[in-house]
Amino acid sequence: MLSKKRGILHLLNGVRSLSTNIKNKAEELMNSKQVPQDKEATLYIHWPYCQKRCHYCNFNKYISQNVDHEKMKKCLVRETKTLLSMSGVERVKSIFFGGGTPSLAEPATISAIVDCVSDAVAMAPDAEVSMEANPTSAEWFRLSEFKTAGINRLSLGVQSFKDSCLKLLGRNHSSLDALRALEAAKTLFPGKVSLDLIFGIPNQKLTDWKEELEGVLKVCDNHISLYQLTLERGTNLFKWHQAGDVSLPDADETADMYQIAVDRMAEAGFRRYEVSNFARDDSVSIHNLSYWTGGQYIGIGPGAHGRFSLPWGNPESFDGRREARVQTPEPNSWMCEVEKFGHATCKRVKLSQLDSLKELIMTGLRTNRGIANRTWMQLSGGKSLIDIFGNCQMLNSLGERGLLELTCNSF
Repeated sequence: MLSKKRGILHLLNGVRSLSTNIKNKAEELMNSKQVPQDKEATLYIHWPYCQKRCHYCNFNKYISQNVDHEKMKKCLVRETKTLLSMSGVERVKSIFFGGGTPSLAEPATISAIVDCVSDAVAMAPDAEVSMEANPTSAEWFRLSEFKTAGINRLSLGVQSFKDSCLKLLGRNHSSLDALRALEAAKTLFPGKVSLDLIFGIPNQKLTDWKEELEGVLKVCDNHISLYQLTLERGTNLFKWHQAGDVSLPDADETADMYQIAVDRMAEAGFRRYEVSNFARDDSVSIHNLSYWTGGQYIGIGPGAHGRFSLPWGNPESFDGRREARVQTPEPNSWMCEVEKFGHATCKRVKLSQLDSLKELIMTGLRTNRGIANRTWMQLSGGKSLIDIFGNCQMLNSLGERGLLELTCNSF
């Protein structure tokens, strides 16, 4: 089971059959030779504002009726310029606008950031520019403006097509709103629309979930993200659960929900390429795949996180190793710091070689494809997966049980 050659480490999770198109797309991402890994990155742009706080959400978001859109635009552009310059990145292969609710931003803000990136560095020929959107801010005309601004992929936060579940989750849209937004999105971004769905919702039964899946598969595009509901401290659902007012399906039932989804979506032509993400054709998320396969990413905006190295000679360099960066979370404080310093990084942690490798293991084993030897060697200083794990007793044991595989393939 364990080969003594250079190879790939991956978890055998029961979904080993990856469609040809998805596999080819992943290989394109891993084998880009034009730019060294430390000169390429993805960008995450955080829009912190929402219309309301959902009952399950503890993300860095703020409810405001008086957003200064012009000031936010200028600060997002300035921080983008600053961090791109500091990073020494030469090419950006994807931009992701998350939140919050970035579909509440002005299209001019999106356009200004995309233009800033393309002016500052090279953009990959197939650069993915994604945006999260809520159904209530995803009318056809508004989405068309975002498309003109540079968005070419949409992640629609439907969460459920059942009104009772939407009410319990605290969403401000109905199932009809979701269907209308989905149809508009598919018209404007054919083949490039992802749906977010939550399972394990209070009072949800297996029959409910099966029925919902059947409905979703009739209307979806080519990408679905499934997330099991987790109770986060400080949220309404957490408080209600602590008080005994709501109860979640038990662990076995939610596990059954997940397995049912995996099996049913495989029948419909979807393949699980990451624990929570399913795609058909070549519709994988380039941006998220870069996270999971160890790529650099630069976080822009209030509370955004990043992982990238600063080039040698940079006054702020930590000796060329990657660092974890966090931007100031509160929007007004963030804007003040950006205006004063050009960026609002409030926390920097130098990642040791071991830190970076542990993160790669954690994210890489979430994927169908596993950890690439090429990436491992770049982060380990030249030591291959076989060098590190070839004689590992634990891996041999897991391999003998069919749970983990170290292959002789190399990518």
